[in-house]
Amino acid sequence: MKKDIQNSLVIPELKDAGLTVENQVATLTLDRHDVRNALTGTSLVDDIVRTVHWANSAHTVSVLIITGAGTAFSSGGNVKDMQARSDSFHGTPVMLQERYRQGIQQMPLALHAAEIPIIAAVNGPAIGAGFDLACMCDIRIASTRARVSEAFVNLGITPGDGGAWLLQRLIGYQRAAELTFTGRTVSADEALKLGLFLEVVEPDALMPRARELAMQIAAKPPLTLRLTKRMMKLAQRSELPDFLDLCACFQAMAHHTADHMEAVNAFLEKREARFKGE
Repeated sequence: MKKDIQNSLVIPELKDAGLTVENQVATLTLDRHDVRNALTGTSLVDDIVRTVHWANSAHTVSVLIITGAGTAFSSGGNVKDMQARSDSFHGTPVMLQERYRQGIQQMPLALHAAEIPIIAAVNGPAIGAGFDLACMCDIRIASTRARVSEAFVNLGITPGDGGAWLLQRLIGYQRAAELTFTGRTVSADEALKLGLFLEVVEPDALMPRARELAMQIAAKPPLTLRLTKRMMKLAQRSELPDFLDLCACFQAMAHHTADHMEAVNAFLEKREARFKGE
């Protein structure tokens, strides 16, 4: 672990990614551009999982941005390792399925349980598991250089990281089926029209725009933001009567925070609110 002096925050040491924090916004940069930020044969999955677990308990962090160094967001699985049946892809079927469960599948589980909003700043191609990683985030801002593909079928394999679950929840079954069954590559503009991307911007504007959006979100009351993220995730798997009970509980909790009274006072006094996460 290392300490960010500016933020007085202990942040985890990562092997293949960089992590910075500024003004309650953490940025995780996948930094294995030598292999186009492949998620197998590197420590990137472990770095992502560790970062999300850290962010859940780092209450001075309100938003996480995930992006890639180099020309790619993430190329997904390393195809050369598949050919050689090495690294993540060697062993019996029993060994392989266990490696998936204990390896890359920890990534969607971690992001699904994330307590803060996560923005994917998709700087380049996001292929296979790399595309699925972007889909695991709450919001996706993309560069015009981005392209995406649910490419598993092209290699004679199935999505092993939850892509078949994620994609249809984002764009509906029929569109997800077409992209998954064909494995075709989708441009940034088409992904925008499909609703996969919130915005598409020029490459130089990608991180400034992602940070601008992150700062807008991070300016909100931290405890309320985390409660709201939990509510939105729970809404995906709850019946309305049960969900409304939960809403009443979370709302009652929010009414008793100091930040709620600060927000109300600032609104009535026509001034900027100063939140403390209390």
